[in-house]
Amino acid sequence: MNAIPLVVDLDGTLINTDTLHESALRVLRDSPLDVLRIPYWLSRGKAELKRSVAERVSFDPAHLPYNQVLLEWLRAQRAEGRRLILCTASDAGFAQAVADHLGVFDEVMASDGTINLAGLNKVSALVQRFGAQGFDYAGNSSADLKVWKSARRAILVNASASVDRQAQGLCQVERAFPAHRLGISDWRRVLRVHQWMKNLLLFVALFAAHQLSSGQAWQQLVVAFISFSLCASSVYIANDLFDLESDRQHPRKRLRPFASGCVPVWMGVVLAPVLLLVSVILAWQVGGHFLFWMLFYFVLTCAYSWGLKRLVLVDCLALAVLYTLRIVAGAAAADLGLSMWLLAFSVFLFLSLAFVKRYAELQVQHEQGKHKAHGRGYYTSDAPLIQMLGITSGYASVVILALYLNSSTVVQLYRTPEIVWAVVPTMLFWVSWMWLRAHRGEMHDDPLVFAVKDKPSLAAGVIFALALVLATLDWAV
Repeated sequence: MNAIPLVVDLDGTLINTDTLHESALRVLRDSPLDVLRIPYWLSRGKAELKRSVAERVSFDPAHLPYNQVLLEWLRAQRAEGRRLILCTASDAGFAQAVADHLGVFDEVMASDGTINLAGLNKVSALVQRFGAQGFDYAGNSSADLKVWKSARRAILVNASASVDRQAQGLCQVERAFPAHRLGISDWRRVLRVHQWMKNLLLFVALFAAHQLSSGQAWQQLVVAFISFSLCASSVYIANDLFDLESDRQHPRKRLRPFASGCVPVWMGVVLAPVLLLVSVILAWQVGGHFLFWMLFYFVLTCAYSWGLKRLVLVDCLALAVLYTLRIVAGAAAADLGLSMWLLAFSVFLFLSLAFVKRYAELQVQHEQGKHKAHGRGYYTSDAPLIQMLGITSGYASVVILALYLNSSTVVQLYRTPEIVWAVVPTMLFWVSWMWLRAHRGEMHDDPLVFAVKDKPSLAAGVIFALALVLATLDWAV
């Protein structure tokens, strides 16, 4: 039995995140006006800031990204009879909730709204409680170096090479739990680069208008694609930051960089506006009305993240509009007109895909035995109705496509318009196929991402494109 108590830090050590950063984000999401009060709270001391922020957010310790390797070691230490103390600069309300949830700590020491238990304050409290070198301490950052100087042994958790090196010069290192090193794959996931393929919709108007030989249009659209992708990534980051609680309750989304704690939330807070600024600069270079439509997309996406996604049906309509805005923005970048046929077809098709996305999520929630989808306005029992609405919307888009093929515009654009009709059964198959896969529980969270990896979907896309190409040729003998 080890009689020396083990003191454990919370933020960045026991959990792979920072409670103050996350709670401040929730205040921004749920009570934006309260953010203006943060400077006032901070002027009264950091402990007051933490207490004021903590009082304005709900806190569920069950879904925090715990350092599981460290947690298992702590449980083993407790099983051997060692006394464990959770000592953190986080607000006492958060710390006590974590301790109650885990059930491994014998005592909690935390900021109380008056004293910020960090740095020298933490050192003073621990030395007064246990004496100099009378405790071992598990921490992660340079702020913990002061504590290790007064500790008997150090347990390094998620520490940088610099902190590791300095800590070894202050006291004996009992054990080290290495940090996850960020790599290219992590940043690719943060930016959701795989989602950029959605922005290929910017090129739809160019193909629909048969302007493939326009070098100027291609140049503008390539810059527009980069601009729109960076804008979308900034939105994805903001959405991930505001959706941390919901993502952590999802079997796949809990592995996202911010939800899992792989990437600190403060990095996302810094990166999102930088990406948006670069995006706006590029959009300005494109000219025309592209910047307006891109900013409209950004504003609508923010509205979706802040509240529309919690409104039944409105969320799916918003997603359909967001997809369609990519086509509109592409037409603006290339200075091309848009037909009402294309817009109507797009809205109904994307509405169907939005319902596919929501239906797939409800299936996952139902399999977990949940009655209501977290962060959404749907009950799992709504799934059959969502399925019906989605299939109806998909077939409505095919009807619009069929009516368009009977218009005078098709005769002007295609030399053999009869061949274009092949796209109708192709679309009927694809819409039906997507919903069949969703019904079987085989749908990816995002149906467009699923489609580009699905062989039948790719085959349908090839047939669709081939029919349009062949219809442009004159087959008269």
